[in-house]
Amino acid sequence: MAEEKKINIIEPDENEQEEVLGKAYDTRLMKRLIKYLKPYVKWVVFSVLLTVGVALLSTLRPYLTKIAIDNYIVNKDTVGLRNIILILLATLVFQGLMQYSMTYLTQWIGQKTIFDLRMELFNHIQKLSMSFFDKNPVGRLVTRLTNDIEVLNEMFSSGIVMVFADVFIIAGILFFMFSLSWQLTLISLSVIIPLIYATVIFRRKVRAAFRDVRFYLAKMNAFLQEHISGIMVVKIFVKEKKTVNEFKEINFDHTKANKRSVKYYSVFFPVVELIGAISGALIIWYGGAKALEGVLTIGILVSFIQYSEMFFRPIRDLSEKYNIMQTAMASSERIFRLLDRKPQIVDPENPVKFENCKGVISFKNVSFAYVKKNFVLKDISFNIKQGEKVAFVGATGAGKSSIMNLLCRFYDAQYGEITIDDINIKDISQDDLRKNIGLVVQDIFLFSDSIGNNISLKNNLITESKIKESAEIIGIDKFISKLPLGYRQNVKERGVTLSQGERQLITFARALAYDPKILILDEATSSVDTHSELLIQNAIDKLMEGRTSIIIAHRLSTIQKCDKIIVMHKGEIREMGTHMQLLELGGIYSKLYQLQYKESNA
Repeated sequence: MAEEKKINIIEPDENEQEEVLGKAYDTRLMKRLIKYLKPYVKWVVFSVLLTVGVALLSTLRPYLTKIAIDNYIVNKDTVGLRNIILILLATLVFQGLMQYSMTYLTQWIGQKTIFDLRMELFNHIQKLSMSFFDKNPVGRLVTRLTNDIEVLNEMFSSGIVMVFADVFIIAGILFFMFSLSWQLTLISLSVIIPLIYATVIFRRKVRAAFRDVRFYLAKMNAFLQEHISGIMVVKIFVKEKKTVNEFKEINFDHTKANKRSVKYYSVFFPVVELIGAISGALIIWYGGAKALEGVLTIGILVSFIQYSEMFFRPIRDLSEKYNIMQTAMASSERIFRLLDRKPQIVDPENPVKFENCKGVISFKNVSFAYVKKNFVLKDISFNIKQGEKVAFVGATGAGKSSIMNLLCRFYDAQYGEITIDDINIKDISQDDLRKNIGLVVQDIFLFSDSIGNNISLKNNLITESKIKESAEIIGIDKFISKLPLGYRQNVKERGVTLSQGERQLITFARALAYDPKILILDEATSSVDTHSELLIQNAIDKLMEGRTSIIIAHRLSTIQKCDKIIVMHKGEIREMGTHMQLLELGGIYSKLYQLQYKESNA
């Protein structure tokens, strides 16, 4: 399979620059995001009502302070002062309870919505075609499912609803301020223009910084995933220093982008504080003079100072919410771009029922290219009878594994037709097709789970006795029984605790447990030692009984008993026949066999 993947990787991906995004706020994206709140709409409404209550109670406190000073302290009314203090205390307690309820509820809504969205995204990724995974680094997809989703959690839990809180607080403050003194209100709001100007500049600067942060984060995740997965190659070719230096560059760019955003924050918030202090100074200057003239009361002046301090707090919060919204827009665009990606391999609207598969396979004038017109298969035609054992041989890049990819419908051919039991595989659902095909490849993959679960893949239809029976037929039951936990032994990530041969044998037991009608072995014995190969060869003979079998192999010694051998060369079928027929033909197969025979006897 490696030869075809190399061809595919060089195709440029349309999402390479997907991190460089446009609008700070996109109505279309927001409408799509709001849809995820629909299942919890009553809780959202309730949280908004709590927000309104918190806003009203918080803006009521300075007004109560004004009443306490002007009505009771000035008049030395001890009873009235005590009562207003109790009212103020009750307001604080009630506000605290409402604040707790609002915070808990908004966080709960955020967690529920991102759970739903993350499940939808992961489910969608499972449905995407293999060509998509050829072009997109795993690290980038992990970033979508983790970091980008988490950004949306901030928006759902502390963004949308809390914006209402800030807006209501500002509205409440302005209401009370104008009701107390419209002249002093205008004086205190005279600094609003420089505040807006500073906010606009801050938004523009921090937006670019956050965009770069997201870009380098995705790049970092992709780099880490690739180089940690390929750590053996890094070590054997002594590339640790070079790899560290490459990571250092990416990490430095990511850190630099974060430092830029920190710098903008460190400038913006003191500027807001300074503007707020100037507003307070103007209130004291103008209000103090009016108080001395007897036009304003001391209570109004004190409450105005409190309102001035309160006014700039939600302004700062709204700037923070803007940044959350900005990063959420960028993340949501990447997420929705992924969700909008249509699978290239789709099931028919009315799939043909595919039951009692016999395993009769036919390729009719099939041509296929991974990249545009760079065809790796050219006008391929062959037939495989029920229960027949057919081998495909040829040099690397001849197109052998592409035949397997097409038969499993990992990809669709551009031309020609592929049928199983005279049914076009495009008319069969992918689930029905693949549950009848067992595939064992050279690139072994085991999950970080028990041996038993790696054989059954947690299929409830495969019982423990079936797992043990499959392992016994393959010949690994004795090896497994010697392990401390037997079939419950965890093999760790990619099966690192097992040898190459042991991992390969487990994949054979997996294929056997699923009891497929069609068996495909793609270089399945090329990476094992002689002892393991003998075990596998014996297991293969039992496994292939009564099944249509396709063997893709470089070792010609393993396919001599096949009913038919098809020789591939540069995407075309050059020879076809039994082992003896092809040797007598004296063509490509004969030369390959003689070459391997000489090497084995050298």
